[in-house]
Amino acid sequence: MSTVFQAPAQTQEKLVNDLKTVIADAEHILAATAEQAGDKVTNLRAKVQTGMHDVRERLDQVQSTLSEKSKAAAVATDNYVHQSPWAAIGVAASVGLVLGLFAGRR
Repeated sequence: MSTVFQAPAQTQEKLVNDLKTVIADAEHILAATAEQAGDKVTNLRAKVQTGMHDVRERLDQVQSTLSEKSKAAAVATDNYVHQSPWAAIGVAASVGLVLGLFAGRR
C-alpha cells in the first residue's frame, strides 16, 4: 500500500528511479533490434542511443542534486531539533493531531 503523504524528495527519487527503468527497457529494445537492417533503422537507433545517453546524464545530475539537498535538509532539521527541542515537539504534536483528525474522519 503506498503512502498518502510523500515528501517531495521521495517523489522525485521515485521519478528518477522510474525514468532509469524506462531507459533500461529502451536499451533492451535497442539491443533486441540490433540485427535489423536498413539505413532508417540504423539512423533511428543512433538517435535514440544518443538521446538516452543525454537523459541518463541529466538523471544522474538530478539524482546527485536530490541526494545533496536531502542530506542538507536532514542536517538542518537535526540542528533545529537540537537547538529548539520544545518547538520541534510542538510541531510534531500538531502534525500528529491533524493526521489523527483526518484519519478519524474516514
